[in-house]
Amino acid sequence: MARRIGYARVSTEDQKLAIQKATLDKDGCAIIFEEKRTGTKRNDRQQLELALKVLTKGDTLVVTRLDRLGRSMRDLANLVHEIEEIGANLRVIEQSVDTGTSAGRAFFGMLAVFAQFETDVRRERQAEGIAKAKKAGVYTGGKARIDRDRVNALSADGMGPAAIARKLGVSRMSIYRILRETEV
Repeated sequence: MARRIGYARVSTEDQKLAIQKATLDKDGCAIIFEEKRTGTKRNDRQQLELALKVLTKGDTLVVTRLDRLGRSMRDLANLVHEIEEIGANLRVIEQSVDTGTSAGRAFFGMLAVFAQFETDVRRERQAEGIAKAKKAGVYTGGKARIDRDRVNALSADGMGPAAIARKLGVSRMSIYRILRETEV
């Protein structure tokens, strides 16, 4: 008997899956796999892999939007190919895609191209923004994760690198690197 297998994904731990899960449930998904991982790359998406493993011939993998499945055209095409090899289909609720039909497969192809385009444009805008901020002297890189002054002060007070690392909850190598930079 054909089943609908749901897959819900958000990019970060603080985002909620409730709306996607409710939509998938309303669509009749027997099982819903949930994941809080970035969609830019497929690796480390264990719940997606499990969803693909439980798919059998005649089943349908259901997602609310195509970008929940992936953002790279290559990944999306590979996923659909894997799904079709099983004899299953992909259904994208909000974009009305069903790869069980020829029109659905054609529409999926167009959406995959646009998903890749959106990712590329976002990456270009981010790089342009960073370059502009660097030129204006506003952007200095990521925020420092270790207070270098505190490391140097603790070291000056006679505390060893291992003890400093334990106290600050960082690796010894980070402390050694900061102390080495200070000596130079």
